[in-house]
Amino acid sequence: MPVFAYKALAANGSVTTGEIDAADRPEALRRLDRKGLQPVNLRETGAAVPVKKNGVKAKAAEAPRKSAKADEKEDAIPEGPIKLKRQEVVLFTEELSDMLGAGLQLEPALKSMESRQELGNLKAVSYKIRQIVRDGVNFSVALKKVSPSFGPLYCSLAAAGEASGALDTILKRQAHYLKTLAELQARLILAMIYPAFLVLAGIGVSIVFVTTLIPQLTQLIESTPGGQIPLGAKILIGASDFLSKWWLVILLTLIAAAIFFKAWKDNEANKPAWDRMKLNLPLFGRVISSRFYVQFLETMANLVSNGLPLLRALELSRDATQNRQLRGQLNKVIEQVGDGRSFSKSLIRTGTFPPLLIDMISVGEQTGKIDQALRRSAERYDKELDKDLQRIMALIMPTVLIIMALLIGTMAYLMITAIFQTISALG
Repeated sequence: MPVFAYKALAANGSVTTGEIDAADRPEALRRLDRKGLQPVNLRETGAAVPVKKNGVKAKAAEAPRKSAKADEKEDAIPEGPIKLKRQEVVLFTEELSDMLGAGLQLEPALKSMESRQELGNLKAVSYKIRQIVRDGVNFSVALKKVSPSFGPLYCSLAAAGEASGALDTILKRQAHYLKTLAELQARLILAMIYPAFLVLAGIGVSIVFVTTLIPQLTQLIESTPGGQIPLGAKILIGASDFLSKWWLVILLTLIAAAIFFKAWKDNEANKPAWDRMKLNLPLFGRVISSRFYVQFLETMANLVSNGLPLLRALELSRDATQNRQLRGQLNKVIEQVGDGRSFSKSLIRTGTFPPLLIDMISVGEQTGKIDQALRRSAERYDKELDKDLQRIMALIMPTVLIIMALLIGTMAYLMITAIFQTISALG
């Protein structure tokens, strides 16, 4: 078995050296970790030499036995990817960004999170990420391996933070984004409670109208000499009969259409078209575009301010962009910047980016403070994004009320009209 010489920091801060037997380097790191040692240097010195005792060849030195606490800890770590709730992802991101911002290195920060008692699944995630990082794997790659809950965007931004040395800043911005998204969903759910109640009440009233009141009124009109059923009531009765006969076929058709649409948009060949359609949606397309500008500008500002070349910063920002239509526009910008054109002129040639954004970046290029210009642009579009979201939230309630008023009002009008015609016929 190979022997590894190590130099490590003990829990009390003292430096200790020694040798340890392990099958490979990762195993040696794990054994040092179980001893509470933080390795500073670890190198392989050779294989353990067998010795003879009482004329019998002894076995190679046995590896230190695992402590009961270490065994219990490893048994508590679930196998395979670990799924996290959104709140747990936000908590992990905030904790890690705060520790990195305070000056801790990545591995000690993960070790500290692993030692917390109240973090739940995050302890297991921190442990598995730290083990992978200690083996020399990038943090962003470790995130992908350990949990699918981080997502491609999160991992791409983490890779950009590692490349620029601004991992703490990018994680802090990502935590802010995830918290904003969670708050938006909570506000949306809260705002939809009353409209949902109105919709359910309206559907219930409509069912009562179509299945009970209108048939009774129809029988009354038909039994009255000279009574005539209004055209609107005839349409409602025809719709009621159609739904009662074909409701199962309609339901299965809707389910099949939903499955077909999901399969179509998940197909790799159709994803560019779907991303393009999302940008053209009323109201929501503007929100998607504003969110892209904020993310793109913030990422670029962090990367450029930490010394990365503009071209490399653009490549990392493109990798962090999930919308394929927007990623194609960034590919054009990268190609033109690589040919020697300025950043602002490359943005103009794409014809996608708004003039105000281009003007602010152009000023930053002229003053030599492009990182500040990018950050100010990000702040401006962050405000625009907030306005767009507030506008959508404000439109939800009136829209639902108008739809319900039209639905119930139309049925009530038809009922009253039929009643008046019946009374007139009786007169």
